[in-house]
Amino acid sequence: MDNRKTDLVRRDIIVGSKRLSNYFWSIVLLLGGIGFLLSGFSSYFKINFLPFANPTDLVFIPQGIVMTFYGVVAISLSLYIGLTILWDVGGGYNEFNKVDELIRIARNGFPGKNRQILLVYPLNNIKSIKLSIQDGINPKRVIYLCTKDQRQIPLTQVEQPRSLLELETQASELAKFLEVNLEGI
Repeated sequence: MDNRKTDLVRRDIIVGSKRLSNYFWSIVLLLGGIGFLLSGFSSYFKINFLPFANPTDLVFIPQGIVMTFYGVVAISLSLYIGLTILWDVGGGYNEFNKVDELIRIARNGFPGKNRQILLVYPLNNIKSIKLSIQDGINPKRVIYLCTKDQRQIPLTQVEQPRSLLELETQASELAKFLEVNLEGI
């Protein structure tokens, strides 16, 4: 997370779908999907479209049709991930402004009327910063902004869980900057 801060304004940049892992999976799925699709076409037309294999020996029903199906699904998933990267879904910023006495949380969504998500809260409506740590098979480490009306707004980006020290440091700095309590440690 890229942090830009002064004494009165703190702005944390949130990385959305433009992560290296998404680029990797989009490319892998596209290449694999093309391979499966060409295998299915080769078994149907009995012409070898793949230079490194000979799928013309496959019987179209059921093997060729299954290969074609897998190819279409993989290419579709690749396009979906590619579009989320292009639209930067989940990307945005958290701005804590003591001058305007406002907190702005902005995120990009999918195209449509609610493409830009902007949450604005007055500083005096903030109760605390909460650190939530859940370990196990699907670990989850999140910093929440807790409001006086019992809302918990996540502030961290979706990614591999960061170290506890880094997360605690970020949460304590934010709580100190906003002059509110820190919960969950």
